[in-house]
Amino acid sequence: MNIRATLKNVTAYFLFLLLTATIGPLLFGYHLAELNAPEEVLRCQTRRLAITSPLFPAYASTYRSTSLASSNVAVSTVNVKIPQCIPMNNVQFGLVSSIFTLGGLAGALSAGPMAQRYGRFKTILWTTFFFMVGPVFEALATTISIMSIGRFISGLGAGAAVVVVPIFISEIAPPKEKGFWGSSTQVMVNFGIFIAQLLGYFLSKGELWRIILGAGGAFGVSQLAGLVLGGVESPKWLANEGRVNQARKELRKIRGSKVDIQQEVDAWGAEDSEERHEEEESLLRNEDHAVAAAGEQPRKRGSARKQVVGIFEVIRHPEYNKATFVVMMVMLAQQFCGINSIVMYGVSLLTSLLSTSSALLNLCVSLLNLFVTLFCAPLVDLLGRKPVLLLSIAGMGTSSLALALSIIFALPPLSAIAVITFVGSFGLGLGPVPFILASELVGPEAVGATQSWALAANWLATFVVAQFFPVVNERLGKGKVYFIFMGLAIFFGIFVAWWVPETKGKRDADEVWGRKRRRDGERWEDDEEYVSERRE
Repeated sequence: MNIRATLKNVTAYFLFLLLTATIGPLLFGYHLAELNAPEEVLRCQTRRLAITSPLFPAYASTYRSTSLASSNVAVSTVNVKIPQCIPMNNVQFGLVSSIFTLGGLAGALSAGPMAQRYGRFKTILWTTFFFMVGPVFEALATTISIMSIGRFISGLGAGAAVVVVPIFISEIAPPKEKGFWGSSTQVMVNFGIFIAQLLGYFLSKGELWRIILGAGGAFGVSQLAGLVLGGVESPKWLANEGRVNQARKELRKIRGSKVDIQQEVDAWGAEDSEERHEEEESLLRNEDHAVAAAGEQPRKRGSARKQVVGIFEVIRHPEYNKATFVVMMVMLAQQFCGINSIVMYGVSLLTSLLSTSSALLNLCVSLLNLFVTLFCAPLVDLLGRKPVLLLSIAGMGTSSLALALSIIFALPPLSAIAVITFVGSFGLGLGPVPFILASELVGPEAVGATQSWALAANWLATFVVAQFFPVVNERLGKGKVYFIFMGLAIFFGIFVAWWVPETKGKRDADEVWGRKRRRDGERWEDDEEYVSERRE
């Protein structure tokens, strides 16, 4: 795949849409990692210990600080309206971390139906509200409850964004490079993680951690501005709604004047209701007159709009339920192979082994994850979705074993190498591919509902890891939890090899699953091999 040619063949407007839309996934990654580096100072566990002032017991920010110039200990008292830190034990901090994923679950379940009914653009626009409001609660929090509310609100926006943005990208991207451009979702997730770790490295002291939590709101404002100034609806969604003329105009705007868009328009399979409106109305009026003369009721007029498949129908209908199950399982694999144990708890996990360099290692790991995902993006189209998934899972499983042994036997160099290969393996395939699959395994009429189920599974798995990793790691003994992640990697590797179909080079979901459609486009049938397989 020629990256230079790929970039040359897209318009600046397409890149603008891509950048604006993927601010949502960026904020997903940002909020996921924002508590990692400042954990100790946020929880009042650093040398600067918050103590209560007798004059302002509820809002004191008094702390002890040791002078570097002398051995004398100076105690200074500063009374402000917001406490310097919020005391939390492991369970409380786990709750604050994981409640973000509960908000994400709610956002994911609601975003699919909204994207199908109101459009991809309006749904993305809706997420910016949560991205702007959530960080305000987080940055100004004085209690665990207020911070949890802020994290939940931010999660609502993030959950919705990672559902609708991959769909939107798959529908505006050039058909032959959907895998490459689809990887931008995970690239921006990793970029958000890196920004959070970078700010955390420099601002995890005193009250500056509040800047880290509030900075996400600025990204939300920038996304709102970009959407209002230059946003556009997905042409494929417009065509599915029967608005083909408008869809063609928007596609021409995205592709530019030099690109032939007719083949892409034909692939929509939608009737051009605007161009044929007068002819259809004339024919229908004549037919209605003839039917009325015969004393019968006129037939109900059809619509060019395709029927949207609901969130429960995709798990019952034989055309969609297998695809929904596959995408959900791949999303579970993305989280249960353990990536967020590093993203959310990497600093505290490695601090005993690497001392003060653990935060720097986490920052470097985030940067590595970003570059691996970026530079491996072409492999999704070159090798195919399934091979990179298998390579990714194998790499994470092997790295989990190495990480477990390195922590148990206190081998700092091996720990550093294992973390790097662990995160690098994730960026190879298990990071980007799951976000692409939903739009390739089902048709546009069901992609919203399927993506909602997929991301619901993802958020539930993220919640489990976020909530229980610190507890399980403490109960089993540091490092042994990675034996569990290794076992899960083996399980999901077998599942992907056996169940997940390859979508590379396939025109649509029917070709992926070996189905054939009838000419009326409303009923479907499988080829003989698939029918016999399903009956068995």
